[in-house]
Amino acid sequence: MTLLKDNSYGILIAALGGEGGGVLADWLVQCARRHGLPVQATSVPGVAQRTGATSYYIELMREPLSDKATPVFGLTPVAGRVDVLVASELLEAARMIERGFVTGRTTLLSSTHRVYTTVEKMHMADGRQDPQRMIDAARALARQTVLFDMEAVSTQAGTVISAVMFGALAGAGVLPWPRSVCEDVIRESGKGVQASLAGFAAAFDAAAHPPIPPAAVSLDALQVLKDAQLPSSLHGAWLVRLQPWPVAIQLLAVHGALRCRDYQNDAYAEAFLAHVKSLVAASTPASVEALEEAVRHLALWMCFEDVIRVADLKTRRSRYARVASEAQAKPGDIVRVTEHFKPGIDEVAAVLPRALGERLVALATRRGWMEKAHVGLHIRSTSLWGYLMLRSLAWLRPLRPRSLRYAQEHETLAVWLNAMQQVLPRSAAFALALAGLPQVLKGYGDTQVRGRQNYARLWSTLVAPVLAGERPADAGSVALRDALKSTLADPEGKLNDVHRASAPKAQPIFWAAKAPHRENTITPRA
Repeated sequence: MTLLKDNSYGILIAALGGEGGGVLADWLVQCARRHGLPVQATSVPGVAQRTGATSYYIELMREPLSDKATPVFGLTPVAGRVDVLVASELLEAARMIERGFVTGRTTLLSSTHRVYTTVEKMHMADGRQDPQRMIDAARALARQTVLFDMEAVSTQAGTVISAVMFGALAGAGVLPWPRSVCEDVIRESGKGVQASLAGFAAAFDAAAHPPIPPAAVSLDALQVLKDAQLPSSLHGAWLVRLQPWPVAIQLLAVHGALRCRDYQNDAYAEAFLAHVKSLVAASTPASVEALEEAVRHLALWMCFEDVIRVADLKTRRSRYARVASEAQAKPGDIVRVTEHFKPGIDEVAAVLPRALGERLVALATRRGWMEKAHVGLHIRSTSLWGYLMLRSLAWLRPLRPRSLRYAQEHETLAVWLNAMQQVLPRSAAFALALAGLPQVLKGYGDTQVRGRQNYARLWSTLVAPVLAGERPADAGSVALRDALKSTLADPEGKLNDVHRASAPKAQPIFWAAKAPHRENTITPRA
């Protein structure tokens, strides 16, 4: 008997119960035998929190042996002696890393999706494990890593994840036999052959030709981009944007860019990402929280509500489906939706070209029409006429960049962005307070007017002095935070005179003549 341990090649499979890990192990054994390689497979069943985790260990020789040689294989994997580890779920890969099976000789292939444990689910808050920490550990310890969402590939192909894991092993080039041997073994299995081959092929391509450096973008951001089904050119451009940014900012930036794209167009989303880039460049490790808050409110601000946006949202198919669901309408029921509007001159002027809108506002202000000229409208959006009325407003979206409201919002936004770039490296506390200032800018019509007045008051009294160096940033952050909290709680300034949106308006006094005094007389009854 000849001991040939050093010539052995160990493959460890970490899977969950019901995922076909045993089938994958059988396929690998059959491939090895077809290729003339001595092989041995063992499995260790386990009872974990998620239907039972099982590890399969396949040990084989790298090259065929002579007839006289007899290999001796190990029954279980040994820490530091595993050449390939394939895991069907990210936490299973982390378990194997913790047990020492991933070292500088190991090629790690793992799915990036999560199946949450009971401990994670029963946590009172957010008990989920941080996926980025697990990915970072895998890349730091393994010789090579291949990470992608195997569950998504298996769902798309209509197969089980074992076929996808098989394709990933073949695509990563860690198997000592060609792809054709794997496909022949799948065909001979006789069950779900076409779906298994489709999943195998998709995983082979994902492992052999990864679309981007896997460490560049967080998994959550990648999943959101994937679900958005963007054009390939736009998808690639956004990934390039996201790669150098902190992980916490990537997901916010993706959501914000998608929101801006839905609000206007691709160019508008690109403008949002350019603004985020400028904020990231000005930030420091101490101001990450302020940076997150700024990116969040930047996305909301750039998608400000106007009548164009409101009309668009009210006429979307998803909105009618939601209304029907809330009304508990059954199939075939007629659901009528009536929209209530009360537009004023300011809302009409907001969507007009800037010059024309400014002239209309000036004229209405001089003649006292601004607060009086309102028209109550009840539009049935489920009727043909009402739907077309609202869609005609939504179709004005290409004209929005030339509107008065767009100019007003973006002029104010540019000043705020410049201020954020100044304070992010100077004072994290004041930057955090300033990042929340756009919260007072909400809605349209009277709500929007009050918001702009509040914003201007807070800026002139609390922000401008700090930017000019007239007030310490630390003290300014406390004052701005408190004033912002009070303003959001009382936007109309009814509860606190200090935070009123505008000065009291003059009220007319009416004089009336005093009525003459009359004495009340009571006539007694007889």
